[in-house]
Amino acid sequence: MSSLFEEIATPPADNIPVRRITVNVNGTDRTLDVEPRLLLADLLRQGLDLTGTHKGCDTTNCGACTVLVAGRPVKSCTMLAVQADGREVQTVEGLATPSELHPIQEGFKQEHGLQCGFCTPGMMLSAKALLERNPNPTEDEIRWALSGNLCRCTGYQNIVKAVLWAAEKMRAESN
Repeated sequence: MSSLFEEIATPPADNIPVRRITVNVNGTDRTLDVEPRLLLADLLRQGLDLTGTHKGCDTTNCGACTVLVAGRPVKSCTMLAVQADGREVQTVEGLATPSELHPIQEGFKQEHGLQCGFCTPGMMLSAKALLERNPNPTEDEIRWALSGNLCRCTGYQNIVKAVLWAAEKMRAESN
């Protein structure tokens, strides 16, 4: 166990304030008592055991911790959990249904848009936000939307192809 997990799991000292928040995570309302200093990434990973949200840099540089808050990509390593109070948060675990992958996940699989997979959840959620706004993006628009997400393994070609694949599938499904 890390010291951070123990800190979350144990009641805070009497002199540390706690705030009750309600966050809709992947479609389910969760009411939690959190310390005001707790980061959203830590709440998701340690508090709710949603480990698809990765922590890579803690400085918003890599984007591995990207989640959607009210439909917008947010780097959860620098957002406080209390800032998510009353809002919807979607993690990569909320993309698929129990029986099928989301088209973005299928696209990453079909077009080999991942290697080690560390950046993939953040890339997928940034791509989802883009495709919600723009169902027919150009390659340049995809690159811009993903510019806050670093991949240290690929040259981004297959990631862009994966998003284009997903966009085409999502357009076909909406007709």
